[in-house]
Amino acid sequence: MKMFFRLIHTTLFCLFLFNSVDVFAQTKKVVLYGDSISAGYGMTLEESWPNLINLTYENENTPVRLINESISGETTGGGLARIDEVLSRHKLSPSDWIIIELGGNDGLRGFPIKTIQNNLEQLVVSAKQFGINVALMQVRIPPNYGKRYTNMFTDLYPKVAKKHDVTLVPFFMDQIAINPNYMQRDGIHPNKSAQIIIRDIMKKEINQLVE
Repeated sequence: MKMFFRLIHTTLFCLFLFNSVDVFAQTKKVVLYGDSISAGYGMTLEESWPNLINLTYENENTPVRLINESISGETTGGGLARIDEVLSRHKLSPSDWIIIELGGNDGLRGFPIKTIQNNLEQLVVSAKQFGINVALMQVRIPPNYGKRYTNMFTDLYPKVAKKHDVTLVPFFMDQIAINPNYMQRDGIHPNKSAQIIIRDIMKKEINQLVE
């Protein structure tokens, strides 16, 4: 009888372990590959919108995890230099995603449009080589860089997305930057009050990607 109960206990434990591994295996990873507006510039990481999204997913028991690999000040060139190491480290599967949110710092520094486009294209190609899904976020810069440069910068994102057949995600700052109450004093970075709004905007976009 004691042997029987021990067998039942072992079987139940194995079933629990199997189900736990199965749920973990089904969790979809979304790598956020961006700059300061995604890295939580001017606040703690706990206050940033990527962390708020993960808290929401955890509370809802949603099998999605956002992995924030954003760095303040990052350029497309810097992102290109580290993308292979980052994606190798996270052991991604074909159902996982990367959202590339880079180029803003390039534009603010007046980098040549051709250089930015080439780097973005190489970022997309490098990510695709890992067999994952790729989304490119539309990025915009302030209009004080001149209409010609600003328009060329804005237009390169849909061009890259179309050329490499990847999803183009709307820029979440479009709904934030128009309201000074949601911006830090520099007029570039969203403040703490904006993080919940960005969380809700990006959660909707991420859900559409993984579904």
